[in-house]
Amino acid sequence: MLRMGHAQCRDDLNLGLGWIYYALARVIRPKTAVVIGSWRGFVPAVIGKALKDNSEPGELLFIDPSLVDDFWSDPVRVERHFAALGVPNVRHLRATTQEFVATGAYSQLDEVGMLMVDGHHTAEQARFDYLAFLPKLDPEAIVLFHDSVRRFQSPIYGKDHPYEHTVCLLMDRLRETPGLEVMSLPFDGGLTLVRGRPASLASIEAPFEGSK
Repeated sequence: MLRMGHAQCRDDLNLGLGWIYYALARVIRPKTAVVIGSWRGFVPAVIGKALKDNSEPGELLFIDPSLVDDFWSDPVRVERHFAALGVPNVRHLRATTQEFVATGAYSQLDEVGMLMVDGHHTAEQARFDYLAFLPKLDPEAIVLFHDSVRRFQSPIYGKDHPYEHTVCLLMDRLRETPGLEVMSLPFDGGLTLVRGRPASLASIEAPFEGSK
């Protein structure tokens, strides 16, 4: 969990950006939080712990299709993994966002108070994730985008299948969109916080040049 760009440090037991995830969940006190993508569950565990520590019950919905490896492929193992971390309130769905939006669980979802977009790190996929959950967000919700401040090549799918992180291109669009407050933190993989409702989707939905 220390290797995936959240500025953690084992030597001084520092959660890095995890302090922000935890604090926001404690302040917002969402009934439902959603995390899209996680290498080994750092963000779901931290936010799930915050929801558990709140006096009101809260659930974290964790969406990950387990495409990098089979870590999230066994439901029993996943349940035990989060139980061992002290967050049995994390519910995993093995699906892409595209698959999830076609389910009854998506139709019934509402009042999402926190959304973390940390799946496939292209501008196009991050945009799909954001727009898919935009109508589900509580008016006071905050959306977090990880690996969002720079372009770089990722070998996570293997050395023979590198791909470029281009989420920062979407962040540029969001900064230009009236109705949104956008702030980026450049630490480690980078984190961008977005709040509000876009007055228009025209800029957000326009094609990205030079992104695949």
